[in-house]
Parts: sequence; structure tokens; C-alpha cells
Amino acid sequence: MKLKSLKFASISLSFLFLVSCLTINIYFPEAEIRKEAEEIVREIRKSEEEKKEDKKNVSGVGEAQKILSDRENSFSLVPAAYAQEEVTNPKIRALTQSLSERFPKLRPFFDKGNVGETNDGFIRIRDESGLNLKEKALLRNLVKDENNDRRNFYTEYAKAKEIDPSQVNRVRKIFAEKWINEAKAGWWIQKEDGEWIKKT
Repeated sequence: MKLKSLKFASISLSFLFLVSCLTINIYFPEAEIRKEAEEIVREIRKSEEEKKEDKKNVSGVGEAQKILSDRENSFSLVPAAYAQEEVTNPKIRALTQSLSERFPKLRPFFDKGNVGETNDGFIRIRDESGLNLKEKALLRNLVKDENNDRRNFYTEYAKAKEIDPSQVNRVRKIFAEKWINEAKAGWWIQKEDGEWIKKT
């Protein structure tokens, strides 16, 4: 009987040891997300003039350049199946378009210091002084819509990248860093410790 108990205890301890040694690696391509976040935030924050300039540059490609480009792209050592794909889907495109279209309406409020970028990937009203009732209502609606779109964007982006839902907060923090980096001088930003400062 003692032998059976000892054997059972030994097997149980061995099993516990093996289970405790297991670690689960959760896929999180941080470097890739940082690069894409930077590009996405820059694209959203482009001014109308910059967007028009981009369209000119794209449509201004000469026929010779187009032919050369086609020839260069016709051969690749990396099969198309392995080429890095742009992370997008209809929901992501709709959300980025919504964010991009809203930005010109938010910009004056950023410029006046009424709103700032938080350290968690959202925006927050900082000061409503100097705004009339109509402007306050507009600002509150813009902030609510912006934060809803950002929240949905982070979730959709993580899904498209096949990132575990438990890691959406990490995605959001990376984007928060990029939003703050793209903030203009004089805009309010929230530091990691929660303190608000004007970006210099």
C-alpha cells in the first residue's frame, strides 16, 4: 500500500513539475506593429495638402517609370505567398477613413489645448474654457466618436494580425506612443506616469 502511495505521489509530483515548466508563447510581432502603427498614424494625421500632394505624386508617374516598375516587379526571389501583406480589411479601412476624416475637425481643439493625447491610445478633453455650448457639445461628440473608433480599430487590427485578444492592450499602448510622437508642438500629451505636459 505504501509503495502504491509513494508511486502515486511520485507520478503526481512529476506531472506537476512538467506542467509548471510549460510556458505558452503568445504571438506578438512588436517590431512589425510599431512600424505599421507609425505609418497608419501618419496617414491618418496627414493634412489635406499632404493628401493632395500624395495623389499628384501617384498620378504623376511617367509611362517609362511605370514600365520599369512593372519589369522590376515581375521577378522576385520571394514568392508572392510569402511577401508581407498589408494588414487591412473593410472594417479597418472604414475605421481609418473615419479617423482621418475626423482629424481636421479635432485639430483646432488640439491646437487650442482643449483636448490631448492620453498615454493609453485615446484622447481626452483637457479644458473647455473659452468654448461656447455648441463648441463644447461638438468637442464631446468628436472625442466620444474618436475614442470609439480607436477602440474598435485596435481590436480589428489585432484580429487581422491574428494576435491573441489578451494582447490588444499591448497594441493600444504601441499606438498610444505613435499618436503622442505625431502630436504637434504645443499639444497636450500624457506622460507614462499620468502627468499632462505640452509637447515641445
